[in-house]
Amino acid sequence: MTMRRLILFRHAKAVPHDAAPDPDRDLTERGRKDARFMGGYCVDEMLLPDLVLVSPAVRTRRTWECASSVLKDVPVEFDSAIYLADMGRLLELVRSTRDDVKCLMIVGHNPGLEDLACGLVSHGDRYAFARMERKFPTAGLAVLDFDAEHWRDVAPKSGRLDRFRVPHDEGG
Repeated sequence: MTMRRLILFRHAKAVPHDAAPDPDRDLTERGRKDARFMGGYCVDEMLLPDLVLVSPAVRTRRTWECASSVLKDVPVEFDSAIYLADMGRLLELVRSTRDDVKCLMIVGHNPGLEDLACGLVSHGDRYAFARMERKFPTAGLAVLDFDAEHWRDVAPKSGRLDRFRVPHDEGG
């Protein structure tokens, strides 16, 4: 059986809703710092995706730019289907991923990302799951593993939650 790893990365802290039209909201200074921190965390923990799918909204693009300043040479695709997508749409994207991708990262938005993370977990770190289920904050990162030959085999309640991290967990 092949192991598939899915990393769900919520965009970092953005400016308030009234500061710009929703798709154009940029990150705050804290958001840029948190995104860089989480990129460094991924490198330190060897959470290195084969492909990153990013929502085209400014806050998600900027989150990826900051994180990828340390995560070098990762193929990235900007997919408008991620923007404000619900769990069902995000799961369709996961299931349509090419089989040569063993580790997929999605940089997106809540509530879809949180709903997907919670909906896919069947077991794993129960303390991390309790924290994630309570709140999936900005720059939060969920790492899920699947015993799946193909991405199309990923189904609700089929994943193991490896970890859930937010910047302040590690002193960021």
